[in-house]
This record gives sequence, C-alpha cells and structure tokens, in this order.
Amino acid sequence: MRNEDPDKVAEGRNHGEPEPEKGELLRVRDLVSAFDTDKGQVRAVDGISFELEKGRTLGVVGESGCGKTVTAMSIVDLLPKPSGQILDGSICFNGDELVGADKERMQGLRGNEIGVIFQEPMTALNPVHRIGRQITEALKLHHEMESRQALQKAVELLELVGIPAPERRVIEYPHQLSGGMRQRVMIAIALCCEPDLLIADEPTTALDVTVQAQILNLISRMQDELGMAVMLITHDLGVIAEQCDEVVVMYAGRIVERAAAEELFANPRHAYTRGLLASIPRLESERKSELPTIPGQVAAIQDFVEGCRFCQRMEREGALTEIRPAYEEVSPGHFLERCPECAK
Repeated sequence: MRNEDPDKVAEGRNHGEPEPEKGELLRVRDLVSAFDTDKGQVRAVDGISFELEKGRTLGVVGESGCGKTVTAMSIVDLLPKPSGQILDGSICFNGDELVGADKERMQGLRGNEIGVIFQEPMTALNPVHRIGRQITEALKLHHEMESRQALQKAVELLELVGIPAPERRVIEYPHQLSGGMRQRVMIAIALCCEPDLLIADEPTTALDVTVQAQILNLISRMQDELGMAVMLITHDLGVIAEQCDEVVVMYAGRIVERAAAEELFANPRHAYTRGLLASIPRLESERKSELPTIPGQVAAIQDFVEGCRFCQRMEREGALTEIRPAYEEVSPGHFLERCPECAK
C-alpha cells in the first residue's frame, strides 16, 4: 500500500480530487488512524481501503480490538481529541474529501448526511435530557425547524421505529425505556434527517434475539425507503450473512480479506476468516460439543508487528512477522492480505 506524506495528503483538499465512480458514496484509501499514549503513538487502523456504493450494505466484522469502531469514528471525525488523529489516507464521501475538512463541514455532515447508531445506547443518550429533546436537536440544527414542528416530527419518528405510545415516550428519560426501546431511539435520531449513509456500530449488542431481529428488520426497511447505504459493524457473522452485500474482515487494525458476502462465505481465503466462520454454531454439530475457537488472542495494540499480525497470534517468527504482506485483488472483487502462511 502506498504511504503518502501527511502534509501532502492534507494539502489542497477538495481540489483535484477525482469524482466518485457511478453509484459510489464512500471511498476510503490507505487510512491510518492513531492514538497518543503514555507508551508513544499507536496505530489502531493501519492502512485500510474500501468502498461503499449507494443503497448497499457493507459489513465490517472482526474481534474486539481490531479497529472496526475506530474506522467508523474516523469517517465522522469523532476520534477522541487530542489523542486520536488521522495520520494518513483519504476519506471521500459524495465526492468531498473529509480528511482535513473544517469543523463546520463535519458538524453539518454528522447527523445530517451521515447518521450514526452508537454501540451503547445507554451511554450515547444523554441521561438528563428527555427523549424528545435529543431527537429534535438534530432537526433544529440541520433543518431549522421550530420547536413544535420538530417535536411533532420526533413523535412521528418514534412511531416509525415501532415505539408504542410515542407521545408519552418523547417526554420520558432514557432510563425509563428498555434496552430495545433505547436502541430504537438511537435509530430514530440517526435517521431523522434521512442520511445518505448510516453507520450502525453493533446495533444489536446486549439485546435478546427477538429484539435483534426487529432492529435489523427496521434498519433494512428504512434503508429500502430512504435508499441509504449502511455500514454495519458487528461480531455476528449470522447478521453479516443475512444483511450485507459486501464484507470487510478486519484483524489488528488491517483488512485481511474483503469480498461480496456470498463469495466470502463460499470461498474464504484467509486463515482468520476461515477461523471466524468455523466458530459459528451449526445445526449438524454434535450436541454439547465444544465449539471450534481461534487459538490465542489479538495482540495489544502497542505490540502489533509490522508483518502479518495473524502470524504473530500463531507465534510464528521471522520474515512472516517482519514484512507486511501485500494486499491484492485475487479475483474480481475479492481482496486479500497475501501472507504466504495465512492466505493459502
């Protein structure tokens, strides 16, 4: 992958950038996001590239600590400041370069053109403000609605996302709602301005399976009605198979494999992808048998090697962990980190 000089990357933003391809909404190229720590600067996202077309769903899958949420927060410039920063790369949304964009541009983008469903609704929602106020905030900011009009719109949105008695819920506080209702409120906030892109970061975490299905069906229905693209971050490969058109598999801050969903499930090429798929419970498995697992765990971010990080997990040494494998298109639309040991 290329590594451009950060100063050159930032210079001349929005000038000379290529127009998006037909249907392309989001294009990420060689993105590097890092954090300053007591032990020095560490790269949580290390040179990743992908695209997302309008109306399509991109699944981002991987274990905790692989950089999925950092990637999403980099897109909307919500990395914790001042420690978090984008060091290199490009994020092109609707033809506009977002890396280096000014504060006003990003404020106008978030909640308007890009909606975000955050991972924990109980912490994402403000506990001291009523539900109605938290929904109307975006409507007043981006659409300049009056308070009464915005509140009526909030009631309509709550009804749209399936919350009963919405007129009562708008005057309640987050702690008065169940987990499923809070998640629906987050969806209502994310969709209130009819965004072009919805980033859903673990939207079904800690919800029971019935509510999970309702939330995912709701997102799909809203996607069909609004024609928006969805970036779905999850650990659940079953959700990926059901919801997504294309899948990005992340490991230790890098993309190790990317392909259309059907292709990825039918022909996984990377050892990490195969390990994830093997860990899915299957109906034909023997009852009470031990599920297959991937040995070891994701290394601490400050211990990431330059070479193949899955080889690092497997405790392999030498050039495999010293030289970064090439990331290439191995068949039409199927991209792979070509480690000679992991990508056989």
